[in-house]
Amino acid sequence: MEATEAMPEAAPEATPEATGTTGTGASRAARVLGRPFDINGLTLPNRIAMAPMTREFSPEGVPGADVAAYYARRAAGGVGLIVTEGTYVDHPSAGSSHRVPHFHGDAALAGWQKVAEAVHAAGGKIVPQLWHVGATRDEGQGPIPSAPPVGPSGLGLDGEAKGHAMTGADIDAVIAAFADSAAAAERIGFDGIELHGAHGYLIDQFLWGTTNRRTDGYGGDLASRTRFAREIVEAVRAAVSPTFPVIFRFSQWKANAFDAKPASGPAELESLLAPLADAGVDAFHASTRRYWLPEFEGDDLNLAGWVKKLTGKATLSVGSVGLDKEFVGPQGWAKETAATGIDLLLDRMERDEFDVIAVGRALIADPVWANKALTGRLAEAAPYDARSLRELR
Repeated sequence: MEATEAMPEAAPEATPEATGTTGTGASRAARVLGRPFDINGLTLPNRIAMAPMTREFSPEGVPGADVAAYYARRAAGGVGLIVTEGTYVDHPSAGSSHRVPHFHGDAALAGWQKVAEAVHAAGGKIVPQLWHVGATRDEGQGPIPSAPPVGPSGLGLDGEAKGHAMTGADIDAVIAAFADSAAAAERIGFDGIELHGAHGYLIDQFLWGTTNRRTDGYGGDLASRTRFAREIVEAVRAAVSPTFPVIFRFSQWKANAFDAKPASGPAELESLLAPLADAGVDAFHASTRRYWLPEFEGDDLNLAGWVKKLTGKATLSVGSVGLDKEFVGPQGWAKETAATGIDLLLDRMERDEFDVIAVGRALIADPVWANKALTGRLAEAAPYDARSLRELR
């Protein structure tokens, strides 16, 4: 996700469209982005999604009317699918902030039901992103400060000791928490769920060899390291209806390592993804910081393109869409940006390299960015700057 968690600075790289026109032709944009798309029976009105972005406007984990209005404005502004900010599942060590929303408990779920109703009333579709931060959490943080950080091997993202290694009982409890939140999402009227398996958080910590040094069935080679994620998908799939979409977000890069590549080539990527696809994932949300960059040498496909080719599943791509500066961590959130064109994005989507494009900071800055993109009016899009983060607007 384009997130507010602390990340190291990286050398900025301008987008390839930074100096291009923002006046993409309306007819082409409408033809390419305006096509409906189906994910396991859920029909999206277009190919634009809102990327999950942590905003921390839910005191004690409960989203209020301002959160509902925030998402509804993006739905009314033309976004086909909204993926909410990350929401904590019901586990003591799941979260690191009192202001990130929960997806459990009567008060939080009542708030989320109103969010879903507001988005639907505005004509949109919405899925919550379910999240456990794992060993990125520091001692004393979060809704339950006494809970220890947990991870597959008691290691932080730097490979140094942190928190404690999860026992079998810990693993079972977290799997059940994800399943319970998924069932709750269907019960209160959401259109599907997304599992956060990216950026070095708990699910991803099992997938990555730097943080997973286990010698039991949850560790070892890449295919074995997918077991935790696979069992979460299986539990979620069993807890919801067969036609309730399950999206899995993953990334190669981590919060402390932008150049990390757990899968160094297509064969390893297939080893990582195939068990999850077989377990019941309906779509993969492949998180990159620059959507236009090839994932592997020798081919122009980006990460989402490779996912689609290898799994045949629906894919969402993401990464600095519509902006002249990439996302590079906390300093990236603070940078002012200019709006850019999307011609190169349309080129990739016209040849169906991936199916849906997720948009992050551009949608924080301008709630109607999607409509402006669809109608060739991106020259009118509001530029992003840090002031956009001060309130939900």
